[in-house]
Amino acid sequence: MFCDRCGNQAAEGDHTACAAARELEPPRFCPECRRRMKVQVVPTGWTASCVEHGTRTA
Repeated sequence: MFCDRCGNQAAEGDHTACAAARELEPPRFCPECRRRMKVQVVPTGWTASCVEHGTRTA
């Protein structure tokens, strides 16, 4: 598994800053394959799409 904000291994390193930032912004990397996701932000939320694993929403 990968950090969906920085793209590094989720089990390695300190992701405290990533967790804090994720409360305010959408994910940038797919947590399953580490690919950069296509992100669209709208006033009601966001949509992030990975070509391999589909779409995530908030």
